[in-house]
Amino acid sequence: MALNATLNITMRGAMLTGPYQVHIQDFPVPVMTSETDAIVRITTSTLCGSDLHRYHGYMGGEPPWALGHEAIGYISELGSGVSSLDIGQYVIIPDNAGTGHIDMGVGTGPRQGISFGGANGGLQAEYARVPFADMSLIPIPLTAETTNSSIEQDYLTVSDVFATGWIGLTKSGFEPGDTVAVFGAGPVGLLTAYSAMLRGASRVFSVDHVPMRLERAASIGAVPINFMESDPVQQILAYEPLGVIRAVDAVGMEAINANGTLQQDIVLSQMIELVASGGGIGQVGVYLAQPNTGLAPNAGEISPNISFPLSAFFTKGARYEAGIADPETVAGELVNLISRGAAHPGFVASASIGIEEVPEYYERLSNQGEIKVYIYFP
Repeated sequence: MALNATLNITMRGAMLTGPYQVHIQDFPVPVMTSETDAIVRITTSTLCGSDLHRYHGYMGGEPPWALGHEAIGYISELGSGVSSLDIGQYVIIPDNAGTGHIDMGVGTGPRQGISFGGANGGLQAEYARVPFADMSLIPIPLTAETTNSSIEQDYLTVSDVFATGWIGLTKSGFEPGDTVAVFGAGPVGLLTAYSAMLRGASRVFSVDHVPMRLERAASIGAVPINFMESDPVQQILAYEPLGVIRAVDAVGMEAINANGTLQQDIVLSQMIELVASGGGIGQVGVYLAQPNTGLAPNAGEISPNISFPLSAFFTKGARYEAGIADPETVAGELVNLISRGAAHPGFVASASIGIEEVPEYYERLSNQGEIKVYIYFP
């Protein structure tokens, strides 16, 4: 198809018009705007915990906002400038698209931020335009069973949640044999715990309060810790009197305390109290304060500054590393683990739905009635 050609069809996709207001509507099928673009026909997408920050009115610009940033599918069109991919290739779309250039600034690090959604087009839809496709799309091995939904669920986690959990563990300074406490047992937290298991942790604790999540954590061998029952730090210290070597925050800015009240610093404070001397903390739960907008009228409730127990942190000689995860940096390793059967991260799935059911399942996910929801397109 020629560049800038128009497809005379529409696609169904999810749109956010305000807090708790998700609608399914028709969009024009995206078209290529550059020779380096690809169009991907999406076969599976998901609802993500990061989407809930927008759903709850804490993040985002002005409505309407196209939703979704995790997907997998087949390349249906390629620009003439794309050299490493082929029409029909099975690919993962990561949440961070390529920028098309190397940033030579000092200390810029990897590309960061969710590139899909809003005006860029969301991935909870039947098609997506992916800019700088050579740098962005993650090929899936030709041996993959493309009609097997469990295989799709495994590979799709590489687009965000498995990669984020893996990177969060790395940020903590993890080494084989370490003890690990993961705060949060949503998909990222569960996959952080799973990553620790795969990488040789001696014991893993999973801290949450939702029974379904804690049961899923126990199913992979983690020790479930319900912070609503008693102080999670004291519960874990009963197992590990000197503290854990590593801790990871997979909760972020919507963390709550045992009273069910929003308390942004609760996880950070507990991690610093719990981590052993010389240990480390990785933080990949999202902390992104912003001004109020039409889509995020509740953003002002999130402070850009939280209390940090520096004295305890300093005394322990601990490390702390935070930031948004870039799936591309670990994609090769994770795809290889899945392709040879060494990892099955799709265990986080709790529901498989069609696009028309998405509004109902946003509500269910928000009310903690689901863990990971997969959207399948015919």
